[in-house]
Amino acid sequence: MFHSIWAGSAGALICALGVVVWRLRRGDKPRAVLLGLLGVCVAALIALRTGKAEDFFLLQLLSNGASVLVWAISIVVRWPLLGVVVGAVLGQKTRWRRDPELLRAYSRASWVWVLQYVIRVAVFLPLYAAEQTGALAAARIALSWPLVAACLAVSWWVIQRTLPADHPGLRHPVVDSPQPV
Repeated sequence: MFHSIWAGSAGALICALGVVVWRLRRGDKPRAVLLGLLGVCVAALIALRTGKAEDFFLLQLLSNGASVLVWAISIVVRWPLLGVVVGAVLGQKTRWRRDPELLRAYSRASWVWVLQYVIRVAVFLPLYAAEQTGALAAARIALSWPLVAACLAVSWWVIQRTLPADHPGLRHPVVDSPQPV
């Protein structure tokens, strides 16, 4: 069993190195690429240390659980993470928070991201408990980029449905309103 964990870890690291080379050639930021590699290294070390192949997925399970909490709390305290991310990307910093319509739209759309993490935990946790390493690997693939793409599309749809028709859009927050409490 221990040899198969070594083989699986080596295979994961080789694949991760291949992805690193591909992403760097594509022009991705080295820091983001190396953080992904670090995640695979840590996951492999956890599995090797515990001697349980399913522990390779423990870090991802824990990070998804933490993400549920962080995203939900951000909505409750009226700092929805989707607004923080989009505001930073659009260069508007936190001006969107002074626009009640954008704040509401980002809050509602952030729940889509919470649901994404809940789905992952709901799928990963029983598979992890049942020590279904192959199924965990398949679930990790199925619930990565396809789920993120779906989440992006649905959150965009939620934002569009939440903003009133006369709103100037994400790039133009209405900042005449007082700061929300």
